Amino acid sequence: ALTGSNMNQRLAGMEYAVRGTVVIAADRIAHELEEKTVEHPFDHILFTNIGNPQSVGQKPLTWPRQVMALADLPDEVGVDHPLASQMFPSDAIERAREIKKALGGHGTGAYTHSQGPLGFRKDIATFIENRDGGVKSDPTSIFMSNGASAAIQDVLTALIADENCGVMIPIPQYPIYSATIDLLGGQKVGYFLDEEKGWDMNLEELGRALNDARSKGIKVNSFVLINPGNPTGQVLSKKAVQDIVKFCSENGLVLLADEVYQENVYDENAEFYSCKRAAAETGLLDKDAIELVSFHSTSKGLYGECGRRGGYMEVVGFDPEVEAHLYKKASAALCSGVPGMVMADLMVKGPKPGDASYESHEAEKKAIYDSLKRRAKIVEVGLNSIPGFSCQPAQGAMYVFPKVTMPEGAIKAAAEQNVPVDTMYAVSLLESTGICVVPACGFEQEEGRHGFRTTFLPSETEMEKAVKLFRTHHEEFCSRYA
Repeated sequence: ALTGSNMNQRLAGMEYAVRGTVVIAADRIAHELEEKTVEHPFDHILFTNIGNPQSVGQKPLTWPRQVMALADLPDEVGVDHPLASQMFPSDAIERAREIKKALGGHGTGAYTHSQGPLGFRKDIATFIENRDGGVKSDPTSIFMSNGASAAIQDVLTALIADENCGVMIPIPQYPIYSATIDLLGGQKVGYFLDEEKGWDMNLEELGRALNDARSKGIKVNSFVLINPGNPTGQVLSKKAVQDIVKFCSENGLVLLADEVYQENVYDENAEFYSCKRAAAETGLLDKDAIELVSFHSTSKGLYGECGRRGGYMEVVGFDPEVEAHLYKKASAALCSGVPGMVMADLMVKGPKPGDASYESHEAEKKAIYDSLKRRAKIVEVGLNSIPGFSCQPAQGAMYVFPKVTMPEGAIKAAAEQNVPVDTMYAVSLLESTGICVVPACGFEQEEGRHGFRTTFLPSETEMEKAVKLFRTHHEEFCSRYA
């Protein structure tokens, strides 16, 4: 019989904090609220633990859903229906026809090419070229995937050849990296972001982390960059990104550029600058002097279509044999989900100026963006007003990662219970207020630091209430463990 003791111990030991202990407790409480079996001092759970916009009230954009509906429907009840033009805008009908053609006329229910339909990949390549000032993109080196996560896991699978292979990851980092590296048996090589400087990069720290790992015999072969940052919300400067691509080139590291929040930049003095563009503008692409894979997703940005599982990666400078093995890995799964691929295509190629839906589509996106920008400020200012909290501004992404000063009594009580004090704090917050956050320890952090990650995705009204509840809970928690 398969048991916990004889199963794959890497899987048994793997941790994924975003859906960990606190979220399991939140799901239980949500069920109790629904069934009215246990009384709680709140009437619903506010899930701020994960970047899942539509689960907390963000409405889907209209035009992509119209095109999706038409792409899914058989022609006779969709694009060719006599009343179609009365129900759908003309550009949605035309775009659905393009989607159907790119799918080879088979519709959304058939397998596609394992990398995704070539027509979709050409649209992605055009998007990348336009974003990066004309830097060329090759559709044959684009792999569509079930969100960025599946692509990240595929690349890490290729990189971690044995237990001595190391991957440089930011601290704090998004847990898919630590969890996948642990599952594959690799070595995590953490480099610390500078919290006091807005979670900025430090080249000396990168060199320290790399040299320390190599001095221990770890074969460090890759480097993860998350920009804009998760869980930290920073947006790196052009110089910082160029420094990173040069660092990776000089040290023979494959650069994994997690750029899924590239549309989520709120600081007026910041701008998203891709690793691909940095590699081009530093001359590394022309010299074939960098191995780079960049990731994007429909789950974030202004689409927030997490459940569609749409995403892609672009591979640059890889050995053709490695690319062939990545294709083999994709082929083993046949293809990623077609609705996700359709949504990714719509994300990179929306209505054009002059199209029937252009103005309404842009207005919907702007409303979401403007509200996210306001919510980022509500949370940053609100948390910084709480004694014992220190919260760096969210220049981008969907999260803040406040540092929380814990009372000594809480630290002692957590040690006696053999749980991280961050987890104890997050459970207390959940049970007192109904707010579900992720303990900061789940993202890794400097020793002695404590806190949590929260999204600012619920409505502005909900986030204003949440800030007040964060304060009330913290005061009560400190009093309890004084």
